[in-house]
Amino acid sequence: MDWPAYSSDLNPIEHVWDALGKRMAARLHHPENTQQLKQILIEELALLPQEMLHQLVLSMRRRCEASTAVRGGHIPH
Repeated sequence: MDWPAYSSDLNPIEHVWDALGKRMAARLHHPENTQQLKQILIEELALLPQEMLHQLVLSMRRRCEASTAVRGGHIPH
């Protein structure tokens, strides 16, 4: 499979960023500066359920196989 990290479906960090984005949007108080943003992201990352991260890792084989079945062995740039 060519360059799986460039496919948002196959890049696990994209799913983590999505989860963090949803948690940030749900907060009552939003950061006022970059230092607060950094601190809140660290806090929210620590609060992500470990089971969600574990399931994300376990799903990689299935998602790679599904992507290969649809696209063949090549992921377009």
